[in-house]
Order: sequence, then C-alpha cells, then structure tokens
Amino acid sequence: MTPNDSPIITRRQGRIGRLTVNRPRALNALDHAMVVTFHNALMTWRDDPAVEAVVVEGAGERAFCAGGDIRRVRDLTLAGDYAGIEAFFADEYALNAAIARYPKPYVALIGGLCMGGGMGLSVHGSHRVVTDTTVMAMPETNIGFFPDVGASFFLSRLQVGQGMFLALTGARVQGAEAVGVGLATHHVTNDRLATLADEMAQDGVAALANMAQPPSAGSKPGQEELLACFAASSVADILARLETLDSISAREALTTLRSVSPTAVLWTFELMRLGATRTLEQCQALELALTRHAVRHPDFAEGVRAMVVDKDRQPRWSPARIEDVPIGDVRAMFRQLGDS
Repeated sequence: MTPNDSPIITRRQGRIGRLTVNRPRALNALDHAMVVTFHNALMTWRDDPAVEAVVVEGAGERAFCAGGDIRRVRDLTLAGDYAGIEAFFADEYALNAAIARYPKPYVALIGGLCMGGGMGLSVHGSHRVVTDTTVMAMPETNIGFFPDVGASFFLSRLQVGQGMFLALTGARVQGAEAVGVGLATHHVTNDRLATLADEMAQDGVAALANMAQPPSAGSKPGQEELLACFAASSVADILARLETLDSISAREALTTLRSVSPTAVLWTFELMRLGATRTLEQCQALELALTRHAVRHPDFAEGVRAMVVDKDRQPRWSPARIEDVPIGDVRAMFRQLGDS
C-alpha cells in the first residue's frame, strides 16, 4: 500500500499537519485502525512546534466522513465479539476527547456528508468549515442506536429543543444552516474549501480570518413551534405536542419518530436530558456504557441490516411502538449505567 492508498493520509505541509480520511468508496467511514492512526498523528503533532494547526478533510466529493463502520460493528455483534466493539468505541471516544482538548487550532473542512463518527471528527474541533454541499446529521435512531461520539454533550447545548429534535429524528442540517445552528463556525464556497488547506499551509489560521459569513436566514416557518415540541419533558409529551400542530414539519417529525427504533428514541431522550448538565468526559462515559447495552439489543443488528446491509428499509423493531417500550425499565437501566 502506498501512502496515498492509506485510509488515513497523514502529512506535514508548510505550517500545518494535514489529515485526509481516504475511503471515498465507503463515504470515508471510520474503522478501528483508522481511528488509531488518526489519534497517533494528532499526538505527534501536538508537541511539534513546526505544526501550527491541524487540518482535516475527506477524500472525494461525496463525504467528509459518513460515520463509523457500523456494518463492521454489526458483524462483531453477530459474532459475539463484544470486546472488539468495546475497543473500537473506547478508542473513538478517546480520539473525540483529544480533538476537544487539542491545544492547537483544529480545522475540519466539511464537504458533503458528515454524520455520526464524522461529527465526532469535526464538531469537537475549534474551527468547522462548511459549504453549500455540507449535510450534517446524527441519524442513529434509524439503525436502532443512539447519537454518540459526545453528541449528548454538543447537541444538548444547542438552542432549546434543537438538539433533541436532531437527536431523535436524525434530521439533516445543510450548508450555511450549520453555522446558524451552532454546529459549524465558517461557511465558504465549494471552490474555496478545495483550496483552503493549501492556503493554511502557507498562512496558518490567518487564512480563516475575515471570511464573510452567510446572512442569517432567520427561522424557517413553523420552526419555533416545532422546536418547542422537542423541549417537552418526555417523549410522550413531544408526540402529544406534535399532534397538535398543523404543519408539514410537525407531520414529518411525527412520521420519523414513528418509523425509527422506539427503544432508541427513549434511550436518546434520556441521554440528551442527562447530557445537558454533564461534562464532555461524563457524557462520553455514559455513552460508552450505553453502547454495551445497545449493541446487544436486537434493534441494532436489525436496524443496520435494514438500512445498510439489505437496504430494504423495512426494519422490524422490538418492541414495535414507542408506547410498548417500558419507560420504567429504560430509566432503571440509566440509573444502573450511571453507577457502573
């Protein structure tokens, strides 16, 4: 394998360390070895005085990083290799924490899809640059899982209701909207994104200075009412509030909540509620504990089968309805996770 064939390309270029996630055919999905390589590069450059900043990008035009390699995680689940799953998530979360604490500018150039693990590679950094092609989302409830990689920390700190809406529904945030929501810090044209790493290699983070930001588009029609629904004190109350709204966005949200994993919806609600008052490290510890339970639940293997493996988009959830998931059991599980 030549350096350019590596799934993580690491190189020094002028004043920056440059990392390219290089699996374009897999939408730059992360596997365990990639996580380790990425983390090692960050640690090497952290103490190198010649490296003023780190710049991260995705190969190809379709994705920055579409997430972790969930097909592989499902395979490990079916094989009963829970130690392998634990090692992957522990190392991925350690990488996310290292990004959040990085002492130098960390610049994510986010073109195309950025989901799941890709959010962990970007949102924790100091600078997140998007274009009109950017699509950011945490769609884990769609596969019987929950928004992780520290999402219970960063989503719970968005506008009231916004983070819960994104976490439960997996709704997509596109282009300049990511700046307004708080997931990104800069918006540039596609052409500028393609040259920005080279500019930073020459000029450092000064290349980001004085960038024109997109004008605020204001709230979408009905957005405030929609987000108010997701500020409710329970999933049942969210559903009840949505049912009172006569809007396309409310109906779409209801349809989504009725189609994703009911168990994952309740897990995610509790996780987001708790994450709002915890540190990133505390959120990650709770998320890691929850992964041990989630990958053993039948909804995970079934969700990945339906959405990624067979792609029939007809998952058979267990239980099939939100109302059939024992909320008391979910809360008891979270109390146990918090004590573990």
